[in-house]
Amino acid sequence: MSEGTIGVAIVGAGAMGAVHAAITSGISALEVVAIVDPVAEAAARVATRVEAAGFRRPAEYTTLADALRSPDVDLVVITTPSGLHVSQATMALDAHRHVILEKPLDVDLSRARAMAERAADAAREGLVATVISQHRFDAATVIIADALKSNAFGRLTTAIASTAWWRPQSYYDSADWRGTWALDGGGALMNQGVHNVDLLLSFLGRPVEVSGQMSLLAHRRIEVEDSVVAAIRFESGAVASVHATTAAYPGLSTRLHVMGSR
Repeated sequence: MSEGTIGVAIVGAGAMGAVHAAITSGISALEVVAIVDPVAEAAARVATRVEAAGFRRPAEYTTLADALRSPDVDLVVITTPSGLHVSQATMALDAHRHVILEKPLDVDLSRARAMAERAADAAREGLVATVISQHRFDAATVIIADALKSNAFGRLTTAIASTAWWRPQSYYDSADWRGTWALDGGGALMNQGVHNVDLLLSFLGRPVEVSGQMSLLAHRRIEVEDSVVAAIRFESGAVASVHATTAAYPGLSTRLHVMGSR
């Protein structure tokens, strides 16, 4: 490793792991030094892509524990099924490595809260632990956030968060963990709608009351919902509706409307 370069281990060699490997390779301060996946062939595929792009081939591991024994690893990027996030992040922090987690933080609220506490402890140790919430940096998001800070909306009154997407049956059939409560943690809301919910909460604040309905309508062989709607009341008194689906053929848009008295 050259001085000042951060060595990155990508944990999970699926679709998002490949994306993170490609992005990491394009940042001069970072170097992909390890690919971790229990399926050796999957790790090899991503390692080969990194090498084909003109970079040093990363080492391949079948377990995170093995990768953490390498002194080259400074940062662990976790792109595994959602139900594994906290346990793997905790392992990396305990090994004194920085951590980036793909969304969602986890599928279990108690584990998520424990992770937040562990991240606070890690910060005091000089470590960074963070979750991918990239849409907070979208141009439109920044405009809305700045308008909220300047009170341009007046009193916030209502919001509508809608994620109307399509996923074919082959998407859920592509991996055993997809569409399961244990590892996916939910369906259209937890997996696809989570970014819109993140933005909704960042704009409107603390929710105090939630009610909702969910259904499985257009897919088979999954445990979770492909369509969900919810109503939320916030501490401020503002109310919002949430809609998320993977059953909106052929796939429509993601929209977030924020409205106020001004």
